[in-house]
Amino acid sequence: MPTQSEKKKWEKGDKEYGTSNVGAPFHLFTFSLFRVSHALIVLLFLAWLPAFAEPRFPPPDFTETNHQIPTTTTPSARAEWLQYLDVAVLGAGLVVALWCIYKQRSRRGLFWLGIFSLAYFGFWRKGCVCAIGAPQNVILGLFDANYTVPLSVIAFFALPLIVALFAGRAFCAGVCPHGALQDLLLIKPVKVPAWLEHALGVLPFIFLGFGLSFAATGTGFPICRYDPIVPIFRLSGPGLLISLAILTLVLSLFVGRPYCRFLCPYGALLKLASLASKWRVRVTPDVCTQCQLCENSCPFGAMREPSAGNVEPKQLTSERRRFGWLLVLVPLLIAGGAWIGSALAVPVSKMNPTIELAERYINQQKSPANYGPMTPEALSLQRAEHDSEALLKSATDLRHRFWLSCVIFGGWVGLVLGVKLASLSLRTKRTDFEPDRGACFGCARCFRSCPQELVRIGRMPAGDLPQSPVAAAAKT
Repeated sequence: MPTQSEKKKWEKGDKEYGTSNVGAPFHLFTFSLFRVSHALIVLLFLAWLPAFAEPRFPPPDFTETNHQIPTTTTPSARAEWLQYLDVAVLGAGLVVALWCIYKQRSRRGLFWLGIFSLAYFGFWRKGCVCAIGAPQNVILGLFDANYTVPLSVIAFFALPLIVALFAGRAFCAGVCPHGALQDLLLIKPVKVPAWLEHALGVLPFIFLGFGLSFAATGTGFPICRYDPIVPIFRLSGPGLLISLAILTLVLSLFVGRPYCRFLCPYGALLKLASLASKWRVRVTPDVCTQCQLCENSCPFGAMREPSAGNVEPKQLTSERRRFGWLLVLVPLLIAGGAWIGSALAVPVSKMNPTIELAERYINQQKSPANYGPMTPEALSLQRAEHDSEALLKSATDLRHRFWLSCVIFGGWVGLVLGVKLASLSLRTKRTDFEPDRGACFGCARCFRSCPQELVRIGRMPAGDLPQSPVAAAAKT
């Protein structure tokens, strides 16, 4: 039994961190559809192969007790050499993606690489382990000394980021199975309005902070739990996730990579890393004629048009003043977000099973409740009685960690919103049509749209090139 001082210490912790009781043409189109349907049939066939296998050890018979064996939602552990094989396939896929983007400039190569990645990392490996969920393992390893992050998980987390620091989002181009599936389904892309693109573009960063803050407390991995693509790979999942998966598939028919652009938290990390990349995707191999064909070929809204000419001094002064005020607003948003996070720390912490059990135990000591024999509540309270002191200490430590995580997450949300608002007032100087470093997936769709590229590969005579506005101005 806990002493009176321990109970007071727990209740004091509640008061310190909050109140504990607050709860193309037509033929091209048909050909593309024909190709996509055949590819999906092959992938589904590969995914269902294990269903025809005979189990080596049949499950026991529970006819007498009517016990139902629960369905597993995660793949079983693999041998260590198979984990290293996954890392080798990942590394080889990144090398092939870089070769297709920067050397071959081949959309076809990336297409087949995506098919392979979808079959291997998606349906064969069932989406686990993946780079998208790996940051949660890494952050838990930093906060919990008892948790060891496997080397394969570290590799899946680090390799795509290292590549992005030098050569952009090659992982997204053809190695990620999530992106490959959405690319296969894209039939008639529609353009997302700029205001909606900017508004939804902050969600991956917020989801990233949310996932890492929960993982740091050991409560769970929400990035994996609420992934709308993984249930497709595993052909199973909760009803809500299956509904989200169907919605994602339908959106992918018309919106280019909706999950990658508006939700993927690892994509947010890759976007930040790509902004500092040494090499970037260039549409034209020579001189941009500003024909705008590349802009129409990009289904992801990543193409940026050349900047306007000289800006009037008055307008420039006004923009600078607005940018200055937005910079001042950033620390205020961070502080406000951190304050809101601290206020929500205690209610949110009750999602942790240890804290929830400690709360129930304390309430049971204050006002006993009869849960009945052999009920889950009664059994959990019996376990708590065996070592209540360790339970309360663990719950108190977890509540402190929750408070810190919520404060950091709130500040992170404020930082994301403040930086996004400030970035909208920045003016970037561009002379050509070029992809945005962070938003470009390196899919190579824009290459064949460029007349200069068609001349380079011998599909268009140089005399048929459109004249650039700069050259036309020089002649006049």
